[in-house]
Amino acid sequence: MKIAFIFPGQGSQSVGMMNHYSGLPLIRETFTEASDILQQDLWSLANDGPEQSLNLTTNTQPIMLTANVALYRAWQQMGGIQPDLLAGHSLGEYAALVAAESLDFSAALKLVHDRAKVMQDAVPEGQGGMAAIIGLSDDTISEICTEIINASPDTSLEPANFNAPGQVVIAGHSQVIAQAVTLAKSKGAKLAVILPMSIPSHCSLMQPAAEKFMLALEETVIQSPKIPVLHNVDVQQHPTAAAIRNILARQLYSPVRWTETIQAMVVSGVQHIVECGPGKVLTGLTRRIDKSLNNVVLNNSDAFSKAMDVLK
Repeated sequence: MKIAFIFPGQGSQSVGMMNHYSGLPLIRETFTEASDILQQDLWSLANDGPEQSLNLTTNTQPIMLTANVALYRAWQQMGGIQPDLLAGHSLGEYAALVAAESLDFSAALKLVHDRAKVMQDAVPEGQGGMAAIIGLSDDTISEICTEIINASPDTSLEPANFNAPGQVVIAGHSQVIAQAVTLAKSKGAKLAVILPMSIPSHCSLMQPAAEKFMLALEETVIQSPKIPVLHNVDVQQHPTAAAIRNILARQLYSPVRWTETIQAMVVSGVQHIVECGPGKVLTGLTRRIDKSLNNVVLNNSDAFSKAMDVLK
């Protein structure tokens, strides 16, 4: 039985998300540790909001990292089986690296804090955005982006997240995002909607952010992962610190190849995938990608014991 753990990123946060883990004190302790490091009450923000503050990128990123790591620590404390393979969706990749003992938790926290800031600063407020498109092929969505950019060559529009078959997120300048939504609907998309995000992640507009972020990466101690990690950018493992720094910088302006990541896990023999984070967004994507996989969630205290039984 081969097991993979996957860690969610932005989009899985919700006010009150950590209230479902009573009886697991290590989770609260991990939040206290992170709050002390960043000098910010992350537990209160995660559980009490307000939602607008929780959804700010500079808050969401450290909170989601802390939540993911806290759940993984609790899993380890309970004697849970060690995964054979790890991956994280966008920001979630940092939790995967912490679980692999490639990054120290405190170092990862500082990195995602810096990551969020350079991303926020890269594009002026209101000039960038993202949209989700459901029901069209990857090729059709790429064609939509190309068609719009050819008509407006001074703008940027690209596929940003290949989340599942027929489910892609695009990113770029706000004015062409709106055009893409209209065009996608005319081509038969089941859903095309602008997401409540001001940052156009995983597209070329983030290249200036990546250059700044590399400075923080170069100052961070990174070890060779003790558990293999599949990275978003190229669906490959990277064993050296230099390669990991490079791939984390590239991740800011490269699409998240999540469909291929799950498919690669299946090819490697993975049968069980555990979503180690609040909610079950990634589990929904996994079911769309490959229905043969056994999906396990850790989205509340009771789910931990159920997962232990499944993964004996």
